[in-house]
Amino acid sequence: MASFIRRQVILTLFAAALVLCTARAQLSPAFYASTCPNLLRIVRSTMVQAVNREPRMAASILRLFFHDCFVNGCDASILLDDTATFTGEKNAFPNINSAGGYEVIDTIKSNVEAACQATVSCADILALAARDGVALLGGPTWRVQLGRRDATTASQSDANSNLPGPSSSLANLISSFAAKGLSARDMTALSGAHTIGQARCTTFRSHIYSDADVDPGFAALCQQNCPSAAGDDNLAPLDLQTPNRFDNEYYQNLVAKKGLLHSDQELCNNGTQDSLVRLYSVSARAFARDFAAAMVKMGAISPLTGTNGEIRLNCRNVN
Repeated sequence: MASFIRRQVILTLFAAALVLCTARAQLSPAFYASTCPNLLRIVRSTMVQAVNREPRMAASILRLFFHDCFVNGCDASILLDDTATFTGEKNAFPNINSAGGYEVIDTIKSNVEAACQATVSCADILALAARDGVALLGGPTWRVQLGRRDATTASQSDANSNLPGPSSSLANLISSFAAKGLSARDMTALSGAHTIGQARCTTFRSHIYSDADVDPGFAALCQQNCPSAAGDDNLAPLDLQTPNRFDNEYYQNLVAKKGLLHSDQELCNNGTQDSLVRLYSVSARAFARDFAAAMVKMGAISPLTGTNGEIRLNCRNVN
């Protein structure tokens, strides 16, 4: 049975990888070189202001990009408000009361439109903003492939079913990422995004009260702000050591059994990813390299290109 599951994961990964290769061939870092030459500067300057005001914003934008790409591809569908014809992704279970940064994307879009009207997609703006947020907190940078177009619809049900949750097992995580053309190594590297940002008590309560694979002292510390039967919206940093610094402390926490989410600690719990987690915990360079490469791969999940989709004038609404 185990060998059958492995074969299915491999076949899924291979098929999805073919799609990713095709997508990357249609995207280019120089896509707006002539039509919006100041795009990168505009996005970065707006992100600098946003992150200086609130460092957590970098994590919020990064999470938006991940949640966008995993639901029908990197098409900015997560940014759409509900309409009379569809119920969007903003109020899906993984996003409601947790996804943020929409206003920052609105501001970037407004600034970009002032310079290059009806030219740059919201999907590309989100991809660039995610990269810049990581870099501004000391993380790696990478060349963002551009040329995505924006979706004209969104699906709350797809968001509810496509995004791995905080209680996911390692097997669930590996298969979920494989379905998007991402390897187990990509998954473990991308999970390092949890070196920044915060989580709500309701997402980690069961882990700190019920799981065995958690340091008792760490669990007791977290329980102070996350009671067993109250405080659902109380926040805790995903990386207690350096919550506003994009580094490899997240993996050091996992080795020490101090992962905040159940799904985090699954990466280092006598499973297939333990050795990689240990590598990242001692090599910030290896983590940064793999994270950047995996972000490029994730950014190529099923983009709309050519004449598909549209270039939204307002990221919240279809034209």
